[in-house]
Amino acid sequence: MNEHSGEKFYIFGITLVATLGGLLFGYDTAVISGAVDSLKMFFHLDEATFGQAASFYHGATVSSALIGCIIGSIISGIFATKLGRKKSLLVAAVMFFVSAMGASFPEVFFFHKGEGTIPVLIAFNIYRIIGGIGVGLASAICPMYIAEIAPAEIRGKLVSWNQFAIIFGMLVVYFVNFFITKGESQAWIDAIGWRYMFASNAIPAAIFGFLLFLVPETPRYLALSNQEEKALNILSKINGTIKACKILQEIRDTAHEKIEKVTAYGWKVLIIGILLSVFQQVVGINVVLYYAPTIFKGLGFGTGAAMYQTVIMGFVNIVFTLVAIFTVDKFGRKPLLIIGSVGMAIGMFAIGLLAHLQIIGVSTLVFIVIYSASFMMSWGPICWVLISEIFPNTIRGKAVAIAVAAQWISNFIVSASFPSLESFSITFTYCLYGVMSVLSILFVWKMVPETKGKTLEEMQGLWKK
Repeated sequence: MNEHSGEKFYIFGITLVATLGGLLFGYDTAVISGAVDSLKMFFHLDEATFGQAASFYHGATVSSALIGCIIGSIISGIFATKLGRKKSLLVAAVMFFVSAMGASFPEVFFFHKGEGTIPVLIAFNIYRIIGGIGVGLASAICPMYIAEIAPAEIRGKLVSWNQFAIIFGMLVVYFVNFFITKGESQAWIDAIGWRYMFASNAIPAAIFGFLLFLVPETPRYLALSNQEEKALNILSKINGTIKACKILQEIRDTAHEKIEKVTAYGWKVLIIGILLSVFQQVVGINVVLYYAPTIFKGLGFGTGAAMYQTVIMGFVNIVFTLVAIFTVDKFGRKPLLIIGSVGMAIGMFAIGLLAHLQIIGVSTLVFIVIYSASFMMSWGPICWVLISEIFPNTIRGKAVAIAVAAQWISNFIVSASFPSLESFSITFTYCLYGVMSVLSILFVWKMVPETKGKTLEEMQGLWKK
């Protein structure tokens, strides 16, 4: 073991396992995109069965996982504090697996196979909510786990890989759904194909659960749980023995303050964490991700062209997330957030103007790509980096849970309000997201501290001032 530097292969191996949680986050939230119409057919979510409430029940079924996401993020702080980061991720892996198998065959154990009755519909939604709880846990704890493992000088890069895994998971599931349905009749897809889509999630869930047994608990959690020898051993592997002793001493200096109140460092740090989460959603990114084909069709592109352009956006998102990964520890968090907000504002105002002038074509696609690329190189990954690192050790579990819960609630509000806003005025809708992008610039400039290169223990001193 090197005295002065850690084992890079060990660090990156641990990070790779943790980012599988991010991949499952993206996979689970996007898997339903290929099954929307089939679920409507299988569960008879039509006016003949449900009357005028059919659209509501269909929408609730499609989005039921979001309820679980909100629950999972709220309870993530309790899990992370009581069970630890690693065991909490194991719970999430189990939930992913149970949800995948249960959602694909909701009749098993209680009902007759092939019957899309209301009790089976309820069972399906319960399984989706279980998966959503797994997503909520993973969305809060995966970045926290990586941040507590990573050396300060590359922490931003390693936490950003989690966002890459989320986007990659979404892209993978689009291709999985495509290959499941390729060459098959619509009748087969409505009866069987949609089941394979949900069941496919069980494979990465099982791999994630198995690999978690091979990685350690975070040294910060071990030190706070009076397991300093184990903490020092892991810190030495990651940072080298000399630096490990220094970091352990810093953890000791902060750990003796066994603070339970989440407001122990004042309201400002908590408000900044919440606003980071809220701004990440109110700039409209999930509208672009969830409704991309609908947006392109609404702007005049055909169904085939809309799906093709959605795939283009998927690759753009991956490329520009990589830009953030390789620059966040070099340029810092604040500059990238501000640059990204400027790009998002330009993109949204331009789309709003083009919609108002009824100019539809390549220019619309260009500005949607500019918007999406700006988000992916800034707010996409860096919001998660900041949420995972700005809170002091003694309140991190609870504070991250509050911030991530705010994110999922904002996600739900923005996604649910888009159809109504779009029907009111498409120009107003995009300009509203543009205004939010401008406000996010002012927020970052005035309130968000730069955390590049600081250890997690230095955050305590930052908020004590």
